[in-house]
Amino acid sequence: MRRYADRAGLVRRGASLLLALVLGATPALAGDRALIDFIGYSPQGEYFAFEEFGIQDGSGFPYSTIYVLDLAADTWVKGTPVSVRLEEDAATLGDARAQSAQEAEALLARLSISEPAELLVANGDGPVEPNFRRLRFGAPGYGQGEPLSDQVLRLDTFESTSPLPCADWFSRPPQGMALSMEEDVGERLIHRDKRVPASRGCPVEYRLYGVVQPGWRPDIGSAVAIISVYSSGFEGADRRFVAVPIGR
Repeated sequence: MRRYADRAGLVRRGASLLLALVLGATPALAGDRALIDFIGYSPQGEYFAFEEFGIQDGSGFPYSTIYVLDLAADTWVKGTPVSVRLEEDAATLGDARAQSAQEAEALLARLSISEPAELLVANGDGPVEPNFRRLRFGAPGYGQGEPLSDQVLRLDTFESTSPLPCADWFSRPPQGMALSMEEDVGERLIHRDKRVPASRGCPVEYRLYGVVQPGWRPDIGSAVAIISVYSSGFEGADRRFVAVPIGR
């Protein structure tokens, strides 16, 4: 992971809205599956930034969104997300990513988002029999990196409510999520939705995608769980991401 200014100069970026919801959705064909890039952390691990990007279903427009999370407050930093969607016929995903990088550059520089994010564990899109509801991991050790700790994340889902009329639009209520950590001293509830925020659209499924932390930390104090959110869209369920701080 390079410093953001270098990254912006070498890799083209761009940004979009978190979800594009379309009234009168047609039967599912193929949803829009966003990808993710872990931009990094601030030097003391107070802030974490990532980008989601892809090609929007239906329209075919390229998009990119950059988020910066205040880990202590568990909220997005003011001024984020930085979203871009390019509606020109000749626009590419690289163009969209470049534009979002340019628009977010000053904010990321002000917060000193320059430290690498280390991927501790991940559910990729290729495993034949993954467990998307349970993810076991630990803080990496030195040398060959055998884990120094042993934690298990558990993801649960349930019917919830939303500011959006999801049941009217898609004939099903939105799904909320709860994230817990199994530790030596017992289970710790990290997050449970009281209500699904409008920014998620109308979720139908959640999956544990992975866990990242600053590369220099020997513990998981600034670790973040990345969760895939699949929400009803124009041509099926569209994937986006949310980041949940899991350190104490």
